[in-house]
Amino acid sequence: MTKNKKVKRKISFPHMGTISYAWAAALRIIGCEPYIEPYTSKKALSLGTKHAPEAICLPYKLILGNFIEAIEGGADYVAMITSPGCCRLGEYGKCIENALNDLGYHTKYLELQLYDGIKGLYDFLKAASGKNNPILFTRAILVAILKVFELDRLESLLSYYRAREIKHGDAEKHYKKALKIIDENDTIWGLKKSRKLVDAEMKQVEINPNKEVLHVDITGEIYVVNDEFSNQGIEKELGRMGVEVRRSLTVSSFLKDAIIPKAFRKGETHLQRADRLAKPYLMRDIGGDALECVSDVAYADERGIDGIIHLSPFTCMPEIMSQNIFPAMRENCEIPILPLILDEQTGRAGYITRIEAFVDLMRRRKRKQKIAQQDSEAKKETADTTQ
Repeated sequence: MTKNKKVKRKISFPHMGTISYAWAAALRIIGCEPYIEPYTSKKALSLGTKHAPEAICLPYKLILGNFIEAIEGGADYVAMITSPGCCRLGEYGKCIENALNDLGYHTKYLELQLYDGIKGLYDFLKAASGKNNPILFTRAILVAILKVFELDRLESLLSYYRAREIKHGDAEKHYKKALKIIDENDTIWGLKKSRKLVDAEMKQVEINPNKEVLHVDITGEIYVVNDEFSNQGIEKELGRMGVEVRRSLTVSSFLKDAIIPKAFRKGETHLQRADRLAKPYLMRDIGGDALECVSDVAYADERGIDGIIHLSPFTCMPEIMSQNIFPAMRENCEIPILPLILDEQTGRAGYITRIEAFVDLMRRRKRKQKIAQQDSEAKKETADTTQ
């Protein structure tokens, strides 16, 4: 008589860009089954909006929609992140748990305390697996962190190639293959080897190295910055217009601030830079990513970036505050800023029109600066010759 095979716990988590690949790796290592529902869609948005408070922000509605789809798909547990501070994220957990219970879904609910560092991750894996294995959990945490950094590096490569590709869609095609390479490696050694394979895959994109490319930083609330559905594929649209995008807020930069111990950090973290650069305009943290957003404008201007786009969910108070600080920064920062507010009512046509107008503005400004620089150099050469 054979023993019954132990059924693995099916655990789901909300989508936010490519973070599901890191979550899934950690859960597989500890012996759980990651349940990855379909990527966020209009269906998930509709479900979340229907059962969420009207004035709550877009990320809440999308996360709730993700969880409803996951539970209906057979997930045993749903996992949510939470944090202290002035942002409503700290209230999301209990609100979502209550909403699911009110809907009759009694799936088990897990929370990950973001600012508890490695201990928070360890406690979460312990609750998710029902085990207490320090060696196994350490490996799972390391692999998940390494994957996050590799995924963010891949996103940067995609942005570089997408802005210069000769055949539209070529960079996206090779990106998906590279993403699969990272997903298939759940060991530290495997991830180190996969870096060369990822680079080789992306180098197959045929590009025009002499193309006039604009450089834009994207900042704002971390969820909408990193989630393609909620920001309506803004990076893809900008790439089509010949713009290379850099995300100021990434999951890897967040890990450096909240999870990775100080002894293992290299260089200045995003929060440390925010404390340094935002002080002339914002003296303290007011919740969410407001402090980082204000500093990101100053940092982009310092580096001579062509423009910066600020993305925020409708009703997000910290981002409303940061947007109101931007005009005061114009005295010291000449960089063009485009604020975009997102919710379920955001129309795509008008949204794209605003982005196209902003790109045209940056391109004209850059060419004007180039002509002014050439005139200045010509005058200098003439003056040197006459002397």
